[in-house]
Amino acid sequence: MREPDDMVAAHFRRSCETLDRAAGDMRLRAAIYAIADSLAQAFRSGGKLMLAGNGGSAADAQHIAGEFLSRLNFDRNPLPAIALAGDVSVLTAIGNDYGYEQTFARQVRGLGRPGDALIAISTSGRSPNVLAALQAAREIGLITVGFSGEGERAMAAYCDLYLAAPAAETALIQQIHIVAAHAICGLVERTLFGSGAVTAAR
Repeated sequence: MREPDDMVAAHFRRSCETLDRAAGDMRLRAAIYAIADSLAQAFRSGGKLMLAGNGGSAADAQHIAGEFLSRLNFDRNPLPAIALAGDVSVLTAIGNDYGYEQTFARQVRGLGRPGDALIAISTSGRSPNVLAALQAAREIGLITVGFSGEGERAMAAYCDLYLAAPAAETALIQQIHIVAAHAICGLVERTLFGSGAVTAAR
């Protein structure tokens, strides 16, 4: 039985409204272009991309890494991208030996090199292990990119480039993050490989 005020329709309305706000957000669009330019430069110089996040943001990190390492819009050479939440053995080893806060920072220190990039995703903007990863990345010379939501977020202070989704609700922030990430990946592909032959959706 449907509720009088349909929760599903209401969710879709909020989703559409948030996407409309994002499409008209000049600061968001500028951030997307700046992030794409920085990533393209990092890849062109032989660098790699690391991504970190918890929960749904960990899933988004893996999704984004897959688009870079495989492809988004057309066949091209793979771009090196690593989602730091993907290896259970590494996560549990670091968490057990050094504490959960160090799960990403220790990987950044072990895998990162100057000129690489880190995309750190946190809808709250204050996840301790994400902040620690950003601090570690800055110390060793990585490009630091943050994805979060609207308003004051602690992680912004640690980021060279910062993308703020125009939303406060976690699910809507995550929705904007993945749409923005697809736009960034598409821009990087076009910059590095040309327009390519766009293929049918997978």
